Amino acid sequence: MIILDRFEGDYAVIEIDGEMVDVERCLVDEEVKEGDVLTIIDGIYYRDDQATKKRKQYIEDKFKDMWED
Repeated sequence: MIILDRFEGDYAVIEIDGEMVDVERCLVDEEVKEGDVLTIIDGIYYRDDQATKKRKQYIEDKFKDMWED
């Protein structure tokens, strides 16, 4: 899985299968936000809308379960 962790200056810090990689910001679509799941098309990172939605729902469910007794 490829996830955008954060932006730092001219770079995007991307987690690829658990490893952090610095990628030039110009290689990341400008609509991508922190926490988005990404896909690579022709060397450019784009948001995978379906995978991002699933991941966010999974995280919400985990937190909900954590706080419920």
